[in-house]
Amino acid sequence: MRLQRSLGTAGLVFVMFFTVSGGAFTMEALVATTGPGVALLLLVLVPVCWALPESLLIGELASMLPEEGGYYRWVRRAFGPFWAFQNGWLTWCYSLVDMAIFQKLFTTYLAWFVPGLGARGQWAVALAIIWGSTALNLRGARPVGRASLAAGLFITAGFFAFALAALPQWGHAPWHPVVPPGSDPLKVAGLGLSITLWNFIGWDNASTVGGEIVDAERTYPRALAIAVPLVTLGYLLPVGAGLAATDWTTWREGGWPAIALQAAGPLGGLFAPWLAIGGMVSALGMFNASLLAYSRIPAAMADDGLLPARLADTDERGTPKGSVLASAVVYSVAVLLPFSGLVIADVVFYALALTLEFGALVALRRREPALRGPFRIPLGTVGVTVLAALPVTILAGVIGLSLLGGEYEPAAIVGTAVGAGLGPLAYRWLRPPATG
Repeated sequence: MRLQRSLGTAGLVFVMFFTVSGGAFTMEALVATTGPGVALLLLVLVPVCWALPESLLIGELASMLPEEGGYYRWVRRAFGPFWAFQNGWLTWCYSLVDMAIFQKLFTTYLAWFVPGLGARGQWAVALAIIWGSTALNLRGARPVGRASLAAGLFITAGFFAFALAALPQWGHAPWHPVVPPGSDPLKVAGLGLSITLWNFIGWDNASTVGGEIVDAERTYPRALAIAVPLVTLGYLLPVGAGLAATDWTTWREGGWPAIALQAAGPLGGLFAPWLAIGGMVSALGMFNASLLAYSRIPAAMADDGLLPARLADTDERGTPKGSVLASAVVYSVAVLLPFSGLVIADVVFYALALTLEFGALVALRRREPALRGPFRIPLGTVGVTVLAALPVTILAGVIGLSLLGGEYEPAAIVGTAVGAGLGPLAYRWLRPPATG
């Protein structure tokens, strides 16, 4: 692949912002599920116990191996082509669920302006999102970074300004009640942890454009150091301010415009449409940035001979246009599938892929001690192993609690197991015959 390093720090920060978060547009469901106290506690603890360790580990890997394909390349170097293929396969499995969720978010906030949009209308909107993002992605990483920067500033400015506007309406402690009256605290905590983790995963996603980042070995860790607190504050400030000025029992999915009308006082009429438009901008930004990240995996795999070579072809801007277009076609078809019950797939596939990535860091630390970039976690191999075990253990625990609590339907669990199990077969089916 012929690549151009055109994505700078600011653009990368907001590509990360959208591949992880996109703003506080799912926090209404967290509050409605857990109650105010648990929601705020999780928004403080999860960044410390999850986002910080993950970002440190990813930062070292990205600084050590700043290559196109990111985590796929890391796993390949540590464990070989078979496990690298599995990492790419798992990534693509959870990307199908992610992309469907982004389109649902767009139509949720579009309904504030255009209520009653039917199934055909939603499908048309989904296709417009997919192919609009594809057109921008075909222009390269720099335009995607610039669009992410503009969209991210619009969203963060809206939420931070809303938080300020809500302060004069402060009427009670935002953490009261800690849990919904009459609920099971353990079950509430388990559900809330699952939702919160989903909103903090994905710090590795932007690594796939490592070959298109300016001074990637330094820029990626620097961008993580900015993006992690930006995402954390982007959740905590508007949620805390909104809870202090409203009745939490009125919070519903897609409810930020209504929350703004309650919490922002005389400015509610300004912030309600701002946040409704922000919800749509967020969905577009997440799809756009995720298409940038996910489309680089088939290109890197094709470059290694694990997929048809045409997927690795790049244009004069260094964009893998074949992989971008192929990804758009797959997502256009997948949008017709019922993913609403497969949230478990998103978490399980990501957990398996992340385990391979963190295992790669431990293996490379032991096998190639001289391999290092400008950023390195100031711990020995044993310390890094313990640090890597923390987020993996948290993910495994959340999955286990969710399964024991009957949160997921049996069909969704079976579908997830089948999807993961097809990876080794796909390794045999999808490779061109010439590869060994």
